[in-house]
Amino acid sequence: MSALDADFIRVLEDLVDALLANGTLRLTDLPPEAVAKLDQRRRARARLRDSLDLIGDDDDGLL
Repeated sequence: MSALDADFIRVLEDLVDALLANGTLRLTDLPPEAVAKLDQRRRARARLRDSLDLIGDDDDGLL
């Protein structure tokens, strides 16, 4: 059940991102706690993505 919950939470985050991107929703429309939670999860995903970046952005010497 936990994996299903995590998947659904990610769907909701993506939905919020899409609504923000097209202007249907503004961050000011959300309660401050929700904005803080979204920011916290975005930062956590960015840290994870950065830690998994084994090659890095330095393309010198590749191909």
